[in-house]
Amino acid sequence: DYAMIAEIMLYSFGFNHAKALARKMVSTFTLCSEQLSAQNHYDYGMRAVFTVIIRAGLLKSMKPQEDEAVLVLSALCDVNVPKFLPQDLPLFEGIVGDLFPGKNKPEQDYELLNNTMQETSREIGLEPVPSFLSKCVQLYETTIVRHGMMLVGPAGGGKTSVSRCLSKSLTKLHGNNGYRQVDVNTLNPKAITMGQLYGENDPQTGEWQDGILAKVIRQCVEDGAAEDPAQKWVMFDGPVDALWIENMNTVLDDNKKLCLVSGEILALTPHMRMIFEVENLAVASPATVSRCGMVYMEPSALGLAPLIMSYINGLKTKCPLLAPFCVPLQKLF
Repeated sequence: DYAMIAEIMLYSFGFNHAKALARKMVSTFTLCSEQLSAQNHYDYGMRAVFTVIIRAGLLKSMKPQEDEAVLVLSALCDVNVPKFLPQDLPLFEGIVGDLFPGKNKPEQDYELLNNTMQETSREIGLEPVPSFLSKCVQLYETTIVRHGMMLVGPAGGGKTSVSRCLSKSLTKLHGNNGYRQVDVNTLNPKAITMGQLYGENDPQTGEWQDGILAKVIRQCVEDGAAEDPAQKWVMFDGPVDALWIENMNTVLDDNKKLCLVSGEILALTPHMRMIFEVENLAVASPATVSRCGMVYMEPSALGLAPLIMSYINGLKTKCPLLAPFCVPLQKLF
């Protein structure tokens, strides 16, 4: 009974009207599963409900006097909006509008983060358009409530650029308003064998050899023992398939432990995040999808204009002789 579980958890976070809010929350997921399009990265199970409750609890601790219905509405939007395709967003807004009549989601104050992201975008040769910055904020909000997340979308959507811009911006803001420095470790799990990824026994000597992922996670765990640890992002930039991702299930669920064949168990620290950059989740199991927060990157939302502007601005930097031709070139588009 999702509603009863949600009600008890909301009461534990200090909500006075938990029963009615829990029913509305479960109704939202039920209606979404019936009315929205069927996508591989959509999940409306208990883990999705749990994530919304955690987000609502965080908002309740930050704004104890705020209307409780507004807090739950904000949590529902913060957790679900990033994963929806553009055509599903109006339907979702209609559902929450019917269940929470007269309530509007208040805007979070990310002025400092937005200003830093605009500055960082220009430094790395990107255009800080609103759709790009909003995806950066959505990824940041997802990192708060989930330790495993996926950036989903076709090539050209800006998956790598969003994670790079956000990580550099958070590093700049280290020490301000609770923001932490971010250290990123990137690897392509499909470029190596399973043994090279997780570790294996040497066929000649029988000795255990650590895999790349095991070494990276062990190093992140050791660094996490510092007095003021940085956030550690382990980026998996490659296709997801059932061969290697299923071994990550114990890492992605509440256990937060990587179990190696050697019998060693590596427990993640609270500051570690597992982030996957994938084109689609066609071959991923529902067990994996439900364990991860989703941020969907739609190339059409970004448009062609930012790419053209970045290219033209790059010409000015690389070859000053071409600067007079930049304005006429821009007019062609």
